[in-house]
Order: sequence, then C-alpha cells, then structure tokens
Amino acid sequence: MIPNVGTIAALVNPNNPNSKGIAQAFQESGRAMQVDVDVVSVANEPDLEPAFARIVNKRAGAVVVSGDAFLIAQRHRLVALAAQFGLPTSYPDREFVVDGGLVSYGPSQTEGYRQAGILVGRIVKGDKPADLPVQQSTKVELAINLKTARALGLTFPITLLGRADEVIE
Repeated sequence: MIPNVGTIAALVNPNNPNSKGIAQAFQESGRAMQVDVDVVSVANEPDLEPAFARIVNKRAGAVVVSGDAFLIAQRHRLVALAAQFGLPTSYPDREFVVDGGLVSYGPSQTEGYRQAGILVGRIVKGDKPADLPVQQSTKVELAINLKTARALGLTFPITLLGRADEVIE
C-alpha cells in the first residue's frame, strides 16, 4: 500500500495479557518485510493523542492497530486521529473502515456471530458447553475506504481492490 515505508507503528494495549506476544508478532512481521516496527503502548484514552504525536515525530509511514478490546472500543477516536495526523492506518475489522479508516484486514465479525449462534443453539438443545469444540473464524475480510485513500494521496492496485471483500467509495 505504501511504497518505500521505512517504519510502521503498531498500537498495542500493554494491559492486554497477550500484549507481549502481539508486539513480538508485529516485530517478526516487520523483520520479514524488512521494515522497522515501533510498538507504541496505549493503555487508556488520554494516551491516544500523545501516541499519534510520537508516531509522527518518529516519522512512521503507517500505523497498524492491534485487535484489542480497548482499542476497538476507541474506534471513532482512532479513525479521527489517523485522519488528523494524516497517517495511513490498518485496523482489525471493517467497522473502522466504514467509519472512515483506510483499510482493515481481520476475522469476519458476521462469521463469528454465526458460529456463536450455532453454539448457543447446541447448548439450548442440551449439549454441555464443556463438550463443545473451540472454534475460530476462518473467514478473513479485507475492506478498503477509497475516499480515505484519496485524502491521504494513496492509490491501490486494481488487483488488491478486486480481492477486497468491501470497497467503500
């Protein structure tokens, strides 16, 4: 999406018990892509704007937001800050893109709810919850907001747009 990006900032909530593993995964992905990853901790709402200011000061060319419950709850604020600071940002689910975020790639929320409904139906019919399988969504969705891309001066290859599950004009 962003040619020649040297550094990507990754927003991670340090209060998430999985934050170290998430940060490590971002770092490993960065090494594989030969891109520096600056992990930025955001634990509460007052941390958000200073985190974006730090990202700009460190000259990160893009931001990726981890799929943490706190960060997802801050969806509107994160989208607004990314726009305010002019930072191309990738989010964990399509709702961010619907609200004006640039791009999302993550598990389908619809598929997750469908699976939850099936499990609830089995419990209602008498299955013991402990006997039900642990399931994880296998459907991953890509959403792109072209209006936001234009505002950031970005274009997407037609092949990527063709693979997107949702393109918002």
